[in-house]
Amino acid sequence: MERKPVEIHVYGAEVLCPSCVNLPSSKETYEWLEAAVGRKYPQQPFTIKYIDIYNPPEDEAIKSFASKVIEEDMFYPIVLLEGTVVGEGNPRLKTIYSELEKHGYKAV
Repeated sequence: MERKPVEIHVYGAEVLCPSCVNLPSSKETYEWLEAAVGRKYPQQPFTIKYIDIYNPPEDEAIKSFASKVIEEDMFYPIVLLEGTVVGEGNPRLKTIYSELEKHGYKAV
């Protein structure tokens, strides 16, 4: 059975979150997460997108969430998996993997 790829969105900015000084940048987190998920779940489809909160694409839902991150002073990067927040500031792989497995992903 062909599964619909899970969408992962990583919201962040070029400038580090003020509360996240010693953590990787949002872009580094995005790259790390893409590699980690690909290794843990090979041949299992997923899409991952990096979204700059200060310059989001025209998609209304994405723009709305990017504005929320700024307005509510959320710690970024923020990781959304199928619209559910699974990480904020310093996302944990264990939490992200757990959510992927709820969508039928199997670790190899």
